[in-house]
Amino acid sequence: MNNFRDRLRDRLLLGVCVFLLVSPAISFFVWMLSLAFKNEVDNLAYPPIFIPSPPTLANFVKVFDSGPFFQYLLNSIMVSGTATVVALLIGVPAGYGVARMKARKLLMVILIARMTPAISFLIPLFTLFQALGLTGTLAPVIITHLVITVPIMVYIVSGYFETLPMELEEAAVVDGCSPWQRFRHIALPLARPGITVAGILAFIFSWNNFIFGAVLAGRETRTLPVAIYNVLTFEQLSWGPLAAAAIIVTLPVLLLTTVIQKQIVGGLTAGGVKA
Repeated sequence: MNNFRDRLRDRLLLGVCVFLLVSPAISFFVWMLSLAFKNEVDNLAYPPIFIPSPPTLANFVKVFDSGPFFQYLLNSIMVSGTATVVALLIGVPAGYGVARMKARKLLMVILIARMTPAISFLIPLFTLFQALGLTGTLAPVIITHLVITVPIMVYIVSGYFETLPMELEEAAVVDGCSPWQRFRHIALPLARPGITVAGILAFIFSWNNFIFGAVLAGRETRTLPVAIYNVLTFEQLSWGPLAAAAIIVTLPVLLLTTVIQKQIVGGLTAGGVKA
């Protein structure tokens, strides 16, 4: 009886903690949905009207009519996708090397580079790209996003490689495998869950980045976060189109996370146990 009571108490405490952590984010998202599907009169009404009556898609239509939003969507996909792929090509081998060399100090430097404010990199990079005549194109935006994706990739993947059993690679050394063969045929397949998690997180951080696109991109090469900023006007703050634009930006990442949430959980938990 006491054990049942203790388990019930623990579950209730866990439920309360989860509710306190999740409810603000859910409430903000639900309120954003309410704003996106209401007309501007209802959005400005007092007392506030929560349920749209009737729901309208006019705000989404206004967002797409206000500019080449599909082009901005393609720009975001190209920038985040390319930055993530390049981070995989660079960060996975680098993470393996860091893990096998046990270079903890180098890993700390990489973590500091990730935590450094983006504006610290932006000023010298902007000067460089301006001298090369690349500002206003997608190339500098993709290159600067590597500042975001590569450190994330190296940090997460190196920690995952450290959890892999060394006995398998030692047996491969006895069989005459080179370091590249050990990495490609043994470590890489075993670390696939961790690499998947790192790739997803790198893509999400790149997708949500604003400052690099705002400074380095041109009118035709803006990403979606920058396009949302341009929805704001000094004359009037239109809450409906702003909320609709925010949903358009959030939806791809939300769908991606929902579809592959099992892989994310599996990768995080598998990398947390020393084999």
